Amino acid sequence: MLHTIGRMLDPLLRLLWPPPPGRHRPPCTHPLPVRLLPEPGPRPAPAPEPYLRGEDSPLVRPYLLAHERRQAAAEARRQRGRRRALWLAVHGIDIGPRVIHGRQVAA
Repeated sequence: MLHTIGRMLDPLLRLLWPPPPGRHRPPCTHPLPVRLLPEPGPRPAPAPEPYLRGEDSPLVRPYLLAHERRQAAAEARRQRGRRRALWLAVHGIDIGPRVIHGRQVAA
């Protein structure tokens, strides 16, 4: 495409700016060799874009991440408490819940 534009503009530029007089090299009279490209065949149809899902997006609101982290930390804290109570119960120390089914229980 660039060769075609250059060949079209070359005569116009020669009319606007003729070569300078003097002992300069004469302008090139033979055309530049043009390499012909093979004719492109039909292109295959592009594959359809998959639907975007929210789970696949790396963009996540930071307050959602903070809420999930707080929930995970609270659950881990409760799990540690249950494990500690079970370990102490195995060794004969009762620190179980003070209220069971809404009634006060002696420890």
